[in-house]
Amino acid sequence: MEPHWLVRPATIRLLWRAFIAVLALAVIAGFFVSHGDHAGPDSIPAFGAWYGLGACAALIALAKLLAMFLKRPDGYYDDVERSDD
Repeated sequence: MEPHWLVRPATIRLLWRAFIAVLALAVIAGFFVSHGDHAGPDSIPAFGAWYGLGACAALIALAKLLAMFLKRPDGYYDDVERSDD
């Protein structure tokens, strides 16, 4: 049986390229669109893209930090004695 089209390596590469192209076009379009009179970092072209990237990286770092405290060993449920036996 042939694998689903979304899990084929060629499709995954094509999707990555398409997503990167769309994101690059969105950042490039940010240089040509007037965003009004803003102060501070909002006046930087493509600020939203950089802010989103930074927020995503911060969430990933926070998740990794939380995983250190909340993660259980792989065999956590393997050797549990059942009280209903």
